Amino acid sequence: MSKDKHNHDHDHSHEHIHDHVGEHSHDHEGGHLHEHAHYHSPEMKKKQINRLSKAIGHLNHVKAMIENDEDCADVLMQLSAVNSALRGLGKEIINEHMSHCIVHALEDGDTSAVEEFQKAVQKFI
Repeated sequence: MSKDKHNHDHDHSHEHIHDHVGEHSHDHEGGHLHEHAHYHSPEMKKKQINRLSKAIGHLNHVKAMIENDEDCADVLMQLSAVNSALRGLGKEIINEHMSHCIVHALEDGDTSAVEEFQKAVQKFI
């Protein structure tokens, strides 16, 4: 199966876009390869990384609790907190992606980015 590569030039001259994070390639039905750039503000990126670091810290604590044979109810409570933190981060990422990346993709006529995002959200929820 051959793959066609589609590159979309994005005009990200909007003031709220500050930082180029990287380009992502996605395979689509029919063997097409779609590539688009994601842009995120340094402030939002830092906030998300901090939230993820806290969740990782909580998860490491859960691991230590299990290793130390701590009470199962306490372990489950900590796991619940980790799940809640990760779901909150996911919601934040969804909101940011919708308000920035999807808006720009639609401005550029890239409806496949919306379809990709819809699939990702369905997997998340």
